Amino acid sequence: MGKLQLILLGAPGAGKGTQAGLLSQQLGLVHISSGDLLREAQSKGTELGNVAKSYMEKGLLVPDEIIIRLILEHITVPQCRGGFILDGFPRTLEQAKALDETGEGQNLVIDRVIYINISVQELLRRLSGRWLCQRCQTPYHMVASPPKVAGRCDRCGGELYQRPDDSVEAVQKRLEVYFAQTTPLIEYYQQGGKLMEVNGEQDISQVNEEIMALLG
Repeated sequence: MGKLQLILLGAPGAGKGTQAGLLSQQLGLVHISSGDLLREAQSKGTELGNVAKSYMEKGLLVPDEIIIRLILEHITVPQCRGGFILDGFPRTLEQAKALDETGEGQNLVIDRVIYINISVQELLRRLSGRWLCQRCQTPYHMVASPPKVAGRCDRCGGELYQRPDDSVEAVQKRLEVYFAQTTPLIEYYQQGGKLMEVNGEQDISQVNEEIMALLG
């Protein structure tokens, strides 16, 4: 299939991380998560990591140019010569344009953008169904992996609770922000002829098969 440089897009709950991991193994691509890069740079105390940390400690978003520099720095390592898949970046139209501009002449030309499309209703079902045991923190999902006794942990009998972030209202807000940011991004890559859309409401293996078929 040759060297591939991909971007994977998908809302929270779309299974983006799972598919990125599968594609990394199947195609020999390095999985680059912007969040992981930030954490790694900070733990190593690199120059860019320290700059990013100074923003995060103030509760500010790390500027796009810092994240792009981190990514460019990372893809120059020998492991990335065979190709990579970007996960978690870009998130906005501005980031996508900045990535294209900065990448020119630096071997960062994106070949394909894979968008895992999934309905808001399904995302709400997946994201708002998570509950945890107060005592042992065992996770449950009311649809995918419910407890045997409603409201009680199978393992220790503890009471189950839902984190505020996992409530329907909180999830709806997260998704609103995501789609407001990402819709222009999807249109940008569509106009550039790079967007590949797959149905994310299938089984993990079916989503993966569809992606592989499109990459052909």
